[in-house]
Amino acid sequence: MKDASPQTIHLADYQPYPFRVARVELTFRLSPRATRVLSRIAFAANPDRPGRHDLFLHGERLRLLSARIDGTPVPAAALVVTDEGLTVAAHALPEGPFLWEAEVEIDPEGNTALEGLYMSGGMYCTQCEAEGFRKITYYPDRPDVMAPFRVRIESDLPVMLSNGNPVGAGAGWAEWDDPWPKPAYLFALVAGNLVNLPDRFTTRSGRKVDLNIWVRPGDLDRCAFAMDSLIRSMKWDEDTYGREYDLDVFNIVAVDDFNMGAMENKGLNIFNSKLVLASPETATDLDFERIEGVIAHEYFHNWTGNRITCRDWFQLCLKEGLTVFRDQQFTSDMRSGPVKRIEDVLTLRARQFREDMGPLAHPPRPSSFVEINNFYTATVYEKGAEVIGMLKRLVGDDGYARALDLYFDRHDGDAATIEDWLKVFEDATGRDLSQFRRWYTDAGTPRLSVAEDWAPGDQGGTFTLTFTQSTPPTPGQEVKPPRVIPIAVGLLNPNGDEVVPTTVLEMTEATQSFRFDGLASRPVASILRGFSAPVVLERSVPAAEHAFLLAHDTDPFNRWEAGRALAKDTLVRMVAEDAPASPDYIAALGRLLADDALDPAFRALCLRLPAEDDLAQTLADTGRTPDPDRIHAAREDLARAVAQALERPLAATFEAMADGGPFSPDAAAAGRRSLRVAALALLNHLDGGARAADLFDGATNMTERAAALACLIEAGRAAEALAAFHDRWRNNRLVIDKWFTLQVVHAAPAHAAGVAGQLAAHADFDWRNPNRARALLGGLAANHAGFHDASGAAYRFYADWLLRLDPVNPQIAARLSTAFETWARYDADRRALVRAELERIRATPDLSRDLSEMTARILGA
Repeated sequence: MKDASPQTIHLADYQPYPFRVARVELTFRLSPRATRVLSRIAFAANPDRPGRHDLFLHGERLRLLSARIDGTPVPAAALVVTDEGLTVAAHALPEGPFLWEAEVEIDPEGNTALEGLYMSGGMYCTQCEAEGFRKITYYPDRPDVMAPFRVRIESDLPVMLSNGNPVGAGAGWAEWDDPWPKPAYLFALVAGNLVNLPDRFTTRSGRKVDLNIWVRPGDLDRCAFAMDSLIRSMKWDEDTYGREYDLDVFNIVAVDDFNMGAMENKGLNIFNSKLVLASPETATDLDFERIEGVIAHEYFHNWTGNRITCRDWFQLCLKEGLTVFRDQQFTSDMRSGPVKRIEDVLTLRARQFREDMGPLAHPPRPSSFVEINNFYTATVYEKGAEVIGMLKRLVGDDGYARALDLYFDRHDGDAATIEDWLKVFEDATGRDLSQFRRWYTDAGTPRLSVAEDWAPGDQGGTFTLTFTQSTPPTPGQEVKPPRVIPIAVGLLNPNGDEVVPTTVLEMTEATQSFRFDGLASRPVASILRGFSAPVVLERSVPAAEHAFLLAHDTDPFNRWEAGRALAKDTLVRMVAEDAPASPDYIAALGRLLADDALDPAFRALCLRLPAEDDLAQTLADTGRTPDPDRIHAAREDLARAVAQALERPLAATFEAMADGGPFSPDAAAAGRRSLRVAALALLNHLDGGARAADLFDGATNMTERAAALACLIEAGRAAEALAAFHDRWRNNRLVIDKWFTLQVVHAAPAHAAGVAGQLAAHADFDWRNPNRARALLGGLAANHAGFHDASGAAYRFYADWLLRLDPVNPQIAARLSTAFETWARYDADRRALVRAELERIRATPDLSRDLSEMTARILGA
């Protein structure tokens, strides 16, 4: 829906809805272009909003056929219908409880925005978070209005699903009842020609739960890993959080056309098919891990999001940050905890730190928004999870467990707030968290600088660390008071022995010192172990100290961080000073590569050079204007230098990590493959794709085949492999998404926009499918030097496609627009090119509220 003057919504204006909903009964008479929805909603006055109030019900793109109250048609004079909903005047409402009945008609087939009820390849599907239910029927579409739902579906389709438990079915109909009160955003309906993979889970209290994964015919053989992940998630949540499932059935449906990754609707989780379907031949190890994590995430929402939801959308990080933290814990337990932590921090820095440092910065709990869909961000999700992790470090494992038990006991069935969440921790642990609350209300990434002092003494020396914190200004927040920062520190002696094990220092002041007494010699400090707080650590450390920590640190995260710092220091000098590749860094990599005691996945992470976008931000932070071309060239030069110096051990590693038996998606096997393809990527700079060509021809899994194809593209000898790949997988939509992405991500920067243009003209480029649009446009944005090519060709191409997408699916267009968020850090010519495209987008008539808000924020307007 177009809105020429979108309104800003403020947290401070929150008021409870004037009515409570006792129950909801819905009947769907499905038809592709004219579905009828009949609603019966029992309302009563809300004592928290005394007085007489109009009845306002949200509704968009609905054709109202009838409206009754207690069986009597609503008088036309008392009813006002607008593009946003309908209002019944207070004087036309009974003084006591009343029954609202309405019939509307909607057009699922014409719903290209994929919000509300829509069609995907002949299947009916819903997506109601955040505000999609208002496109289904008239209703108070807000998260603090909760009610039990009973749903009847009428259709000739063989499978008809909704929330809750099945309570009846017959020829052409099915009924579902969800006894647990829920907000409308958790409503779900699916109907189509589907097949299922069934299983069963018995909860620890003895409830037998029927499990089903529903997919299109032909996809059933790729569901087993998703089902296994679900069962492990259910068991883990019982064992770790004491949370049991609470219905008789749990259904997952895989959908091809889906704006998000997945949706936690009560009892009926709807998933993007890429996060369900997997086999060794079609899915990479990263796909398997993501499926495992997202299955867990959506299941964990049953308690942290469904049984306890958020009062309003400003509290979104309450359910999402907590549930991300829980799925991170789960993956750490299922796989390698240290590797998972490093991967999470890489994601945080690449997405959330970038967000915090630009025009889109906002707190985990924002104070205002125009379009809530634009706040499903890394700050809400990933930073929200980091805030939970800090809270757990501060109160300890026992305090965290007590607080969570109290949270579930006190707020089951509630629509809660951040204040409710922090209050249970205060009540459970006795701590004052008023200062900690700033992590939720203040935007920006704190900078943490540190100074060291060593004072020898007869009874042992004293080592003092003095920290200073500051947070740069962000839009709307110029001044940031100090926050509580948990700083995990360990000390090592010059021999590499740990003399002070990991200790969490609690920083509360702008500048604060911490002393360590009785030390025999000046130690080497390992600071921010486990990345104990989402901050930027500003510390000048000699390369020799980084090398020492890389060799000796007992904390896996900081050991990896030391290697990463060496790589970044080397690359910055190569870019800014034309310095050669550091032999000390390469030697340190060689020692690490040869250490067979280390997890292969950890060694693979250490071999991965810092991303070009990361280097651009590092240069900007030091006052330099990043040059994407020089960054790309330096990174290529360093990779080549590493390969030349370590060719023999890299080649030996590549051969040693080859799979010798049946494929397994477990952490150990995936780690070996990750190290193998990391070695391949470096060796590719020497052999011109020879090893990659052999691996492409002989690979038995998608991880190695896709890695080999990427290497062939970079070597300029991929034409035959690309044709063979497409010919083999042309009927597998998810694999062909990879085919699109690989070509544009690994294209030579000068040709990236041209490659993207050719692919956009390909017959398989179904741009209305969100996965396919993200595959191409997201791939172009990920090619840092290609996207920022000085010609501006990629900027123009990208903006053209945002404008084409916006009228069809504004949510996807708005999310893809974030590719422009870092534009201000580049040179004047590039800035002018980007600004012109953003201004062109912003000046387009009938721009959606979603994209209009995003372009205005990116421009700083």
